[in-house]
Amino acid sequence: MIGRAAGVSPRTPSGLAEYGAAVAGCTRCRLAEGRTQVVFGSGDPDADLMFVGEAPGFHEDRLGAPFVGMAGKLLERLLEGIGLTREAVYIANVLKCRPPGNRDPQPDEIEACEGHLWRQIELIRPRVVATLGNFATKLLSGRPQGITRVHGREQETTLGGHTVLLYPLYHPAAALYTPAMLNVLQSDFGRIPELLGRSLVPAPPPEPLLAQLDAAPGVAEPVAQLGLF
Repeated sequence: MIGRAAGVSPRTPSGLAEYGAAVAGCTRCRLAEGRTQVVFGSGDPDADLMFVGEAPGFHEDRLGAPFVGMAGKLLERLLEGIGLTREAVYIANVLKCRPPGNRDPQPDEIEACEGHLWRQIELIRPRVVATLGNFATKLLSGRPQGITRVHGREQETTLGGHTVLLYPLYHPAAALYTPAMLNVLQSDFGRIPELLGRSLVPAPPPEPLLAQLDAAPGVAEPVAQLGLF
Protein backbone atom coordinates (compact mmCIF):
# COMPACT_ATOMS: atom_id res chain seq x y z
CA MET A 1 0.00 0.00 0.00
CA ILE A 2 1.23 3.50 -0.80
CA GLY A 3 2.16 5.51 2.26
CA ARG A 4 0.01 8.40 3.45
CA ALA A 5 1.08 11.78 2.14
CA ALA A 6 2.32 14.20 4.77
CA GLY A 7 -0.34 16.59 6.02
CA VAL A 8 -3.24 14.76 4.33
CA SER A 9 -5.73 13.14 6.71
CA PRO A 10 -8.01 10.27 5.72
CA ARG A 11 -11.68 10.74 4.75
CA THR A 12 -11.20 14.29 3.45
CA PRO A 13 -12.30 15.46 -0.01
CA SER A 14 -9.13 17.51 -0.38
CA GLY A 15 -6.94 14.49 0.34
CA LEU A 16 -8.63 12.40 -2.34
CA ALA A 17 -8.58 15.25 -4.86
CA GLU A 18 -4.89 15.86 -4.24
CA TYR A 19 -4.12 12.20 -4.72
CA GLY A 20 -6.20 12.06 -7.89
CA ALA A 21 -4.26 14.99 -9.31
CA ALA A 22 -0.99 13.20 -8.57
CA VAL A 23 -2.16 9.96 -10.19
CA ALA A 24 -3.22 11.80 -13.38
CA GLY A 25 0.36 11.69 -14.59
CA CYS A 26 1.07 8.09 -13.57
CA THR A 27 3.54 6.19 -15.78
CA ARG A 28 4.03 3.10 -13.63
CA CYS A 29 3.10 0.64 -16.38
CA ARG A 30 2.83 0.30 -20.16
CA LEU A 31 -0.84 1.27 -20.19
CA ALA A 32 0.19 4.92 -19.84
CA GLU A 33 1.46 4.81 -23.42
CA GLY A 34 -1.94 4.14 -25.02
CA ARG A 35 -4.45 5.82 -22.72
CA THR A 36 -6.33 9.01 -23.42
CA GLN A 37 -6.37 9.87 -19.73
CA VAL A 38 -6.24 8.31 -16.28
CA VAL A 39 -9.69 7.29 -15.00
CA PHE A 40 -9.17 7.83 -11.28
CA GLY A 41 -12.72 7.52 -9.94
CA SER A 42 -15.79 9.64 -9.28
CA GLY A 43 -18.46 10.25 -6.69
CA ASP A 44 -18.70 11.25 -3.05
CA PRO A 45 -15.24 11.26 -1.42
CA ASP A 46 -16.97 10.73 1.93
CA ALA A 47 -19.10 7.81 0.69
CA ASP A 48 -20.04 4.84 2.87
CA LEU A 49 -20.50 2.72 -0.26
CA MET A 50 -17.72 2.22 -2.80
CA PHE A 51 -17.90 0.19 -6.02
CA VAL A 52 -14.80 -1.32 -7.61
CA GLY A 53 -14.76 -2.62 -11.17
CA GLU A 54 -12.00 -4.03 -13.35
CA ALA A 55 -10.68 -1.34 -15.70
CA PRO A 56 -11.85 1.57 -17.85
CA GLY A 57 -13.35 0.82 -21.26
CA PHE A 58 -13.56 2.89 -24.43
CA HIS A 59 -16.09 5.44 -23.14
CA GLU A 60 -14.41 5.76 -19.74
CA ASP A 61 -11.02 6.39 -21.34
CA ARG A 62 -12.54 9.10 -23.54
CA LEU A 63 -14.57 10.86 -20.82
CA GLY A 64 -12.29 10.30 -17.83
CA ALA A 65 -14.95 8.82 -15.52
CA PRO A 66 -15.75 5.18 -14.61
CA PHE A 67 -18.92 3.37 -15.68
CA VAL A 68 -20.26 5.88 -18.18
CA GLY A 69 -21.34 3.40 -20.87
CA MET A 70 -24.37 1.11 -20.93
CA ALA A 71 -23.16 -0.83 -17.88
CA GLY A 72 -22.89 2.48 -16.02
CA LYS A 73 -26.46 3.40 -16.94
CA LEU A 74 -27.66 0.10 -15.54
CA LEU A 75 -25.62 0.67 -12.39
CA GLU A 76 -27.41 3.98 -11.93
CA ARG A 77 -30.81 2.24 -12.32
CA LEU A 78 -29.83 -0.36 -9.73
CA LEU A 79 -28.78 2.40 -7.32
CA GLU A 80 -32.06 4.24 -7.87
CA GLY A 81 -33.84 1.02 -6.92
CA ILE A 82 -32.38 1.25 -3.42
CA GLY A 83 -32.79 5.02 -3.06
CA LEU A 84 -29.24 6.06 -4.00
CA THR A 85 -27.60 8.00 -6.82
CA ARG A 86 -24.12 7.65 -8.26
CA GLU A 87 -23.29 11.02 -6.69
CA ALA A 88 -23.88 9.49 -3.25
CA VAL A 89 -21.39 6.62 -3.73
CA TYR A 90 -17.83 6.36 -4.99
CA ILE A 91 -16.96 4.37 -8.12
CA ALA A 92 -13.48 3.27 -9.16
CA ASN A 93 -11.63 0.47 -10.94
CA VAL A 94 -8.66 -1.69 -10.08
CA LEU A 95 -6.79 -0.32 -13.10
CA LYS A 96 -6.87 3.40 -13.82
CA CYS A 97 -5.95 3.12 -17.52
CA ARG A 98 -7.72 1.26 -20.31
CA PRO A 99 -6.05 -1.98 -21.47
CA PRO A 100 -5.76 -2.17 -25.28
CA GLY A 101 -8.91 -3.64 -26.81
CA ASN A 102 -10.38 -4.02 -23.32
CA ARG A 103 -8.24 -7.12 -22.76
CA ASP A 104 -7.78 -8.60 -19.28
CA PRO A 105 -5.32 -6.78 -17.02
CA GLN A 106 -1.86 -8.34 -16.83
CA PRO A 107 -0.24 -9.24 -13.48
CA ASP A 108 2.46 -6.58 -13.74
CA GLU A 109 -0.17 -3.93 -14.53
CA ILE A 110 -2.15 -4.94 -11.47
CA GLU A 111 0.96 -4.82 -9.31
CA ALA A 112 1.82 -1.36 -10.60
CA CYS A 113 -1.70 0.05 -10.15
CA GLU A 114 -3.28 -1.64 -7.15
CA GLY A 115 -1.59 0.72 -4.69
CA HIS A 116 -3.71 3.54 -6.10
CA LEU A 117 -6.87 1.61 -5.19
CA TRP A 118 -5.68 0.82 -1.65
CA ARG A 119 -4.91 4.52 -1.19
CA GLN A 120 -8.37 5.50 -2.43
CA ILE A 121 -9.97 3.14 0.07
CA GLU A 122 -7.74 4.50 2.82
CA LEU A 123 -8.80 8.07 2.06
CA ILE A 124 -12.53 7.41 1.51
CA ARG A 125 -12.92 4.88 4.36
CA PRO A 126 -16.17 3.32 3.06
CA ARG A 127 -18.22 0.94 5.17
CA VAL A 128 -19.05 -1.34 2.24
CA VAL A 129 -16.84 -2.08 -0.77
CA ALA A 130 -18.88 -3.73 -3.52
CA THR A 131 -16.80 -5.50 -6.14
CA LEU A 132 -18.29 -5.66 -9.62
CA GLY A 133 -17.45 -8.85 -11.46
CA ASN A 134 -15.01 -11.72 -11.25
CA PHE A 135 -11.74 -9.86 -11.55
CA ALA A 136 -12.23 -7.24 -8.83
CA THR A 137 -13.80 -9.80 -6.52
CA LYS A 138 -10.85 -12.20 -6.69
CA LEU A 139 -8.29 -9.43 -6.22
CA LEU A 140 -9.92 -7.74 -3.23
CA SER A 141 -10.99 -10.95 -1.51
CA GLY A 142 -7.66 -12.66 -2.07
CA ARG A 143 -9.55 -15.85 -2.85
CA PRO A 144 -9.87 -17.89 -6.06
CA GLN A 145 -13.65 -18.41 -5.91
CA GLY A 146 -15.50 -16.95 -8.87
CA ILE A 147 -18.37 -14.50 -8.75
CA THR A 148 -21.01 -17.17 -9.43
CA ARG A 149 -20.16 -18.77 -6.07
CA VAL A 150 -19.73 -15.69 -3.89
CA HIS A 151 -22.07 -13.00 -5.24
CA GLY A 152 -24.36 -11.54 -2.62
CA ARG A 153 -22.30 -13.01 0.24
CA GLU A 154 -20.57 -10.35 2.27
CA GLN A 155 -17.35 -10.85 4.22
CA GLU A 156 -15.69 -8.66 6.79
CA THR A 157 -12.12 -7.86 5.84
CA THR A 158 -9.43 -5.19 6.07
CA LEU A 159 -8.76 -2.96 3.06
CA GLY A 160 -6.83 0.29 3.01
CA GLY A 161 -5.99 -0.21 6.67
CA HIS A 162 -9.53 -0.37 8.05
CA THR A 163 -12.39 -2.82 8.41
CA VAL A 164 -14.99 -2.99 5.64
CA LEU A 165 -17.70 -5.30 4.40
CA LEU A 166 -16.62 -6.71 1.05
CA TYR A 167 -19.71 -7.42 -1.02
CA PRO A 168 -19.25 -9.23 -4.36
CA LEU A 169 -21.73 -8.44 -7.14
CA TYR A 170 -22.10 -9.45 -10.75
CA HIS A 171 -20.83 -6.82 -13.15
CA PRO A 172 -23.79 -4.85 -14.59
CA ALA A 173 -22.57 -5.81 -18.07
CA ALA A 174 -23.57 -9.40 -17.26
CA ALA A 175 -27.23 -8.33 -17.27
CA LEU A 176 -26.79 -6.58 -20.61
CA TYR A 177 -25.71 -9.86 -22.19
CA THR A 178 -27.99 -12.10 -20.11
CA PRO A 179 -31.22 -10.25 -19.21
CA ALA A 180 -32.22 -12.91 -16.67
CA MET A 181 -29.20 -11.83 -14.62
CA LEU A 182 -30.93 -8.53 -13.86
CA ASN A 183 -33.14 -10.22 -11.26
CA VAL A 184 -30.05 -11.56 -9.48
CA LEU A 185 -28.44 -8.13 -9.50
CA GLN A 186 -31.57 -6.46 -8.17
CA SER A 187 -31.82 -9.01 -5.38
CA ASP A 188 -28.19 -8.58 -4.36
CA PHE A 189 -28.43 -4.77 -4.56
CA GLY A 190 -31.50 -4.97 -2.33
CA ARG A 191 -29.29 -6.04 0.61
CA ILE A 192 -26.99 -3.02 0.40
CA PRO A 193 -29.04 -0.71 2.70
CA GLU A 194 -28.94 -3.37 5.43
CA LEU A 195 -25.18 -3.83 5.00
CA LEU A 196 -24.59 -0.09 5.25
CA GLY A 197 -26.36 -0.08 8.60
CA ARG A 198 -24.41 -2.97 10.04
CA SER A 199 -21.93 -2.26 12.83
CA LEU A 200 -18.35 -3.29 12.14
CA VAL A 201 -15.85 -4.18 14.84
CA PRO A 202 -12.29 -3.07 14.00
CA ALA A 203 -9.84 -5.94 14.08
CA PRO A 204 -7.66 -5.80 17.22
CA PRO A 205 -3.93 -5.27 16.65
CA PRO A 206 -2.01 -8.57 16.68
CA GLU A 207 -0.32 -9.48 19.94
CA PRO A 208 3.47 -9.34 19.71
CA LEU A 209 4.90 -12.76 18.91
CA LEU A 210 7.22 -12.80 21.91
CA ALA A 211 4.30 -12.08 24.23
CA GLN A 212 2.42 -15.02 22.73
CA LEU A 213 5.40 -17.30 23.31
CA ASP A 214 5.86 -16.09 26.88
CA ALA A 215 2.20 -16.81 27.61
CA ALA A 216 2.29 -20.28 26.07
CA PRO A 217 2.15 -23.13 28.64
CA GLY A 218 5.02 -25.57 29.04
CA VAL A 219 8.72 -25.26 28.39
CA ALA A 220 9.80 -23.58 25.16
CA GLU A 221 11.68 -25.75 22.70
CA PRO A 222 15.24 -24.91 21.75
CA VAL A 223 15.45 -22.57 18.76
CA ALA A 224 16.88 -25.26 16.50
CA GLN A 225 13.82 -27.43 17.14
CA LEU A 226 11.40 -24.64 16.09
CA GLY A 227 12.37 -25.02 12.47
CA LEU A 228 13.93 -21.55 12.24
CA PHE A 229 17.24 -22.86 10.96
